[in-house]
Amino acid sequence: MKKKLSIFLCGVLMVGFSSAQKKQMKYFDEDYVQIPKKEFKKRRATFNYLDLPGNSPDERKLVYRENAGQINSRPALQALLEKELNLQLDAEKPLVIIFHPGKDRCNSTGSSTPEDIRFRYLQLEKAVMETAQTKPIYIYKNKSELKTSSVNTWYQDPKATIEKLFFKEHYPCGSFVVISKNGDFISYFGEYSYSQVPEALQNLAK
Repeated sequence: MKKKLSIFLCGVLMVGFSSAQKKQMKYFDEDYVQIPKKEFKKRRATFNYLDLPGNSPDERKLVYRENAGQINSRPALQALLEKELNLQLDAEKPLVIIFHPGKDRCNSTGSSTPEDIRFRYLQLEKAVMETAQTKPIYIYKNKSELKTSSVNTWYQDPKATIEKLFFKEHYPCGSFVVISKNGDFISYFGEYSYSQVPEALQNLAK
């Protein structure tokens, strides 16, 4: 009896310890400074941030959904894409790259039909062409949950270059980056609407 009681108490203590561990989740802002959970949720609700895993399982961090900067290797990047993907690109036009990271809870849910997917790609292609007289380049890290269409062709990220330059973490659903001929860029992380791509192109041209 004592042995059974001892095992029971041990089990209760383990459950209690596990629950306590779960309650110790820590929350961090975009500069990886710890903030209260309430403040974390408030900022996350603005849709200006993504909520991503931190450096350990009990940490969550905020990441800005939009990023801007400059790369000094636009000619080298274009040359790599042309060689590895067998493309011909115009050095005077911006690069528009749509990136698929692989399966996650965002892109593995939903009920889009092949017609829906095709229509969205057609809208995207039309908007990019009207704005910048070019076509998007579709790059994937992993094919899992990749929604394809006859409208476009997807290529595997050559030497993981696009991931290393612009998408260093797994941003849910997918992301995009637009890069000017001078190497200035605007990237957007996570789920987006097709209209955000031409908007980014317009902002890049200012």
